[in-house]
Amino acid sequence: MKLHQLRALVMIADCGSIRAAARQLEVSQTAVAKALRELEEQLQLPLLVRNASGVVLTQYGQSLLQHARQMLSQLERAQLELAHLSDQAQGQLRLGISPWMGMTLLPDVVTLFRQRMPKVRLEIFEGLMAVTLPRLRDGTMEFAVGLVSSLLPRPEFVSEPIFSYRMAVVARRDHPRRASRSIHQLLDQDWVVNYPDASHEGLMTELFWQHGAQIDMQHIHRAHSPQLTLSLIEQTDMLSYFPEPMLTVPIYRERVARLDLAETFATDVIGIVTPRNAQLGVAAQCFVDCLLQVIRRRARSARAEDVALFDTLALLI
Repeated sequence: MKLHQLRALVMIADCGSIRAAARQLEVSQTAVAKALRELEEQLQLPLLVRNASGVVLTQYGQSLLQHARQMLSQLERAQLELAHLSDQAQGQLRLGISPWMGMTLLPDVVTLFRQRMPKVRLEIFEGLMAVTLPRLRDGTMEFAVGLVSSLLPRPEFVSEPIFSYRMAVVARRDHPRRASRSIHQLLDQDWVVNYPDASHEGLMTELFWQHGAQIDMQHIHRAHSPQLTLSLIEQTDMLSYFPEPMLTVPIYRERVARLDLAETFATDVIGIVTPRNAQLGVAAQCFVDCLLQVIRRRARSARAEDVALFDTLALLI
């Protein structure tokens, strides 16, 4: 297998057609088709099936695609590391980050990273681990800074904890149930929460079931972004369930508030998550170093916003 063949396979999978792949690779359609034909002949397996809308990968093509992404990603990291050693580091670093961290610590980290590696372009994915794990698995993301839970596939991934925090029930500041003191007083309310499919039972357990609270599932609604969740909380009577650090972000602090309930809710851990046995490249390690430096500096800061943020966190580093 040759690199140009693997690049052709990946681009066809991403673009959905040979024509679009050729345009992205800046080569002719004939060259892309030839690369795939040679790859199929070498493997003696069909990798693509053509249909009216373009092409789709066969099961053999899907299997090879994952390895191709990993190989090309490793090559890119190697090139970046060699360039760094020669003081010419350039390329792209892809990472994932928890939404509330993106709104608090990330700007300072990016500023410091850009000072150290100005020629490296960043591609940052905001989202839950359900968004980032598939990218870590196929090699299109080098690491993620996100939730470390029992659902993390331990045989595949490892994590380095950074800090822990508590979850909280929240509502808009003038919510009619703002004075409630127990989750049992809120079971007739509508809720909007942001969680992946695999976390449904865990969420229901930590928010309701462990407290002996049974809620009609018709009251549970999902929004797939923090912004949608905030909008619904602010403009309706919906309640939600947030990381406490998010309530220190001005846009959230000004619009929603934590309910002072008798029940104790989950303690979650944020950490650096990487594929097992994978070594961080030079740019990724630089970013992690910048992140830890910013965390330690702001944890010691006397600024009101930093004090408020780190009052909600327990450092694990």
